[in-house]
Amino acid sequence: MYIEKLKLQNFRNYKSQEIKFSKDINIFYGDNAQGKTNILEAIFLCTFGKSFRTSKEKELICLEKENLQVEVAFQKSDREGKIKILLENKKQIQVNGVKIKKLSELLGNLNLVIFTPDDIQILKNGPAERRRFLDMMIGQLRPNYVYNLNNYLKTLEQRNNYLRQINEENKSEEMLEIWDEKLAEYAQLICKYRTEFMQKLKEKIKEIHLQITNENLNIEYITECSKKENYIELLKQRRKLDIIKGYTTKGIHRDDFKVYIDEKEINTYGSQGQHRTAILSLKLAELYVIYDEIGEYPILLLDDFMSELDEKRRRNFLENIKETQVIITCTDKMNIENSKLFYVKSGEVL
Repeated sequence: MYIEKLKLQNFRNYKSQEIKFSKDINIFYGDNAQGKTNILEAIFLCTFGKSFRTSKEKELICLEKENLQVEVAFQKSDREGKIKILLENKKQIQVNGVKIKKLSELLGNLNLVIFTPDDIQILKNGPAERRRFLDMMIGQLRPNYVYNLNNYLKTLEQRNNYLRQINEENKSEEMLEIWDEKLAEYAQLICKYRTEFMQKLKEKIKEIHLQITNENLNIEYITECSKKENYIELLKQRRKLDIIKGYTTKGIHRDDFKVYIDEKEINTYGSQGQHRTAILSLKLAELYVIYDEIGEYPILLLDDFMSELDEKRRRNFLENIKETQVIITCTDKMNIENSKLFYVKSGEVL
């Protein structure tokens, strides 16, 4: 799988730009704030239908312009494809010239793994970052996962609203059983997906991490929602507390996974170098899980990430991605075998 061409119109600081990529390694270099990361953001937008940098889509439109257009042409082993995104008053997404109605129709057309300097926070920050990592990976491989997750979140919001009504308007607690049943139904489905993919990651990450370092790395998924009946019972036990707080205190929206190096939790005992190496192993494991699922390597986006690695880690990393199209941003010109160089300055790619 590889991207052939990217067209940008009024996207961020690009008024009009067309970029033709190599199937191998593509390096975009230049000073900061020139538009390098915007290229990765545009590709990400065509893959997931949203930005990885902002939730305010109007920020994507070039200053003093009213709309934008992003178009990606790509090749997969069995077909070629084109994704176009138009954004004005509302967003319109086209896949191979056909306007789509649901985001699930976009997911899986392009597959990618992205590294950014902020990714180290996946391990350092709270569970929300780790759940987001899982949701992105599983969502592009199992579009039905996104459907179930959205239904869970809608049901969760409805239950939370009703909890507040019980507290403020003395509504009947019995009605909560309707929300509990629905919430547990979706939670069990989502938990099943997450457990499956965490097991796949677990198998890959141990071997990858041993290649990069001599340490043993392990991951453990933490959930209380694997069985519907158990989760419903948990919701009943927490009901009084949930009513007082006005929100649901247990569920897959609280799930987490922990990373251990030599049986010590990295969040507590890990050094900065161990965090960096662990996130590298996690992302490479994601890449290989996607390969096993679809039979071809996803596109790899590296936003100023190579500069975070020392020479040994960089060499080991490149050994692991030989058959993958890679798109790199960096400030300094990098000499890597089989690479195509692009110089970026003031929203122009040369």
